[in-house]
Amino acid sequence: MSALGLVSPPASATSLPRAPGRFPAHLEALAFAAGFALLALLPLVVGGSYGRHVLIMAFIYAVVASNWDLSLGYGGIFNFAHLALFGIGVYAYALLTKLAGIEPWAALALSGVLSTLAAVLVTVPILRLKGIFIILVTFGFAQLAMQVILSQSDLTGGTQGIVRIPSLTLGDHNMIRDNKFAYFYLALGLLAASTAVLRLVVRSRFGAAIVALRDNEDYAVARGLSVARLRLVTMASSAFFTGAAGAFYAAYQRNASIDVFGMSLSTVILSMVLLGGTGTIYGAILASFLLTLFSEAMADFGAWRPMIVALLIIGVMLAYPAGLAGLVKAAAGRAGRLMRPT
Repeated sequence: MSALGLVSPPASATSLPRAPGRFPAHLEALAFAAGFALLALLPLVVGGSYGRHVLIMAFIYAVVASNWDLSLGYGGIFNFAHLALFGIGVYAYALLTKLAGIEPWAALALSGVLSTLAAVLVTVPILRLKGIFIILVTFGFAQLAMQVILSQSDLTGGTQGIVRIPSLTLGDHNMIRDNKFAYFYLALGLLAASTAVLRLVVRSRFGAAIVALRDNEDYAVARGLSVARLRLVTMASSAFFTGAAGAFYAAYQRNASIDVFGMSLSTVILSMVLLGGTGTIYGAILASFLLTLFSEAMADFGAWRPMIVALLIIGVMLAYPAGLAGLVKAAAGRAGRLMRPT
């Protein structure tokens, strides 16, 4: 019996059998490398610092949304404290760098660790809960975190937030005046690292275990899986890069605002997870890009913009309940049938 409560595999078993329709690992690795190589070329075709700013924000949102998909989509945990973990990363970086004087890169890593510890803390009360009770506890934790920050205004700035936060550094390179090139590649690297870790997790035996627990908890428990341990590790696994993304956001924007705990941002990120298709990782990333770019393209529509975006989401979800990942899969299936010789 393993530490997670999994039954140990036979000595002859070296890997999980490939699920029907799942890409072999080596093909996914090639597609992964090709996809991120293409993203790395975007600054060559996207002119101006504003265009790169939009892409940087899309990368940050993609990290947060894809990690939420691990606990919500794969783990089936209705974790509404996820954006609080992002906010904790924002404020942890601000306080560590500005008040404690810790070096920015070390503060970024520590922010991820602190968000992970916060995830463990919020998971303990929900280890034996189900459904609406998990939602209530995790939502309450998010509100508690926001109230703590507001109440400690001497340190956190309260509703005014924290400004002039130290930015990340790359030797003597001036990252503030390079038209956002350095931040673009750092954000892309953060997304690549996060996605690689998430895909390794979901393709592992642990990934199979949390899906089994999500789909049929009674059967999974009967087979020796531990609900408490799996939930704890799932929540912790989805927290580190979420907190690191929050720290990166604070370093990039150079301010920390209580708005990161607001329902507005939570709704946007949750929309990305649902629109992309839960339990896919790549779907959440794709939706993050599309929603961020589409929202910016609709900037001139003023108050109509959120309504147009909402109608887009509703339309896609009605046509493809599995989200954008389902749409891509259906399109690939049609293309395969058309190319098949008769």
